[in-house]
Amino acid sequence: MGDGGVLEFGAAALAPRSAPRHVALIMDGNGRWAAARGLPRFEGHRRGVEALRKTVRAAIELGVDYLTVYSFSVENWTRPAEEVRSLLALLHRFIRNDLAELRSNNVRVRVIGDRVDLSEDIAALLREAEETTAANTGLTLIVAFNYGARQEIAAAARALAAEVAAGRLRPCDIDAGAISARLDTADVPDPDLIIRTSGEQRLSNFMLWQAAYAELLFVPVHWPDFDRADFEAAIDDYAHRDRRFGGLAPVGRRAKTAS
Repeated sequence: MGDGGVLEFGAAALAPRSAPRHVALIMDGNGRWAAARGLPRFEGHRRGVEALRKTVRAAIELGVDYLTVYSFSVENWTRPAEEVRSLLALLHRFIRNDLAELRSNNVRVRVIGDRVDLSEDIAALLREAEETTAANTGLTLIVAFNYGARQEIAAAARALAAEVAAGRLRPCDIDAGAISARLDTADVPDPDLIIRTSGEQRLSNFMLWQAAYAELLFVPVHWPDFDRADFEAAIDDYAHRDRRFGGLAPVGRRAKTAS
């Protein structure tokens, strides 16, 4: 999301060793960043947008295929009305100011989350972002808006129940794959790495199903201060982890790790 600036991306992808294909971000700490400086919360959110620009640029240059950002949760509606209006205003500015640059840099925008009860102006903005960039083949920027993982899983369960009731599906055929196929991220690989800023160590109703085998990284930096160096450090941390998915690493690899 933007406030008047544009995105300028480098042309070359660095593609570090073992770069994660899909990185998900819980961008936490905007309000605390502002409070520590005696600034209004909106300024923290605005500076958070600048951090997002930098991170999108870094993701492109580092060869990440999917970047998911937790921009607005279903719980965020309970915040003060003025803050909610500010957050929605930032979304509007993003569509108006940054979308052309995202499109020209081959970024595809996807939006996940419940749109049923959204106002038409917000729903139209989300459609515009997706439709304008639908043909792009570079980084997929997934914006989780009005999103909640429990709500997403419940919706998948309702869809499966409806198919069973209609006789199109047998209960015994419902497995993990059937549930995954009915989530908002059905055609997206699960995140390899989930980063949460500000030092909090929880997922907060974010991608609970998809996070089953994700590497988790909690960094003490508030989101507005998160920069390229922090992102590169997270990628490097990921590259040195031993992902086994419940199994055992090959003998040679275990020996190397032990040494």
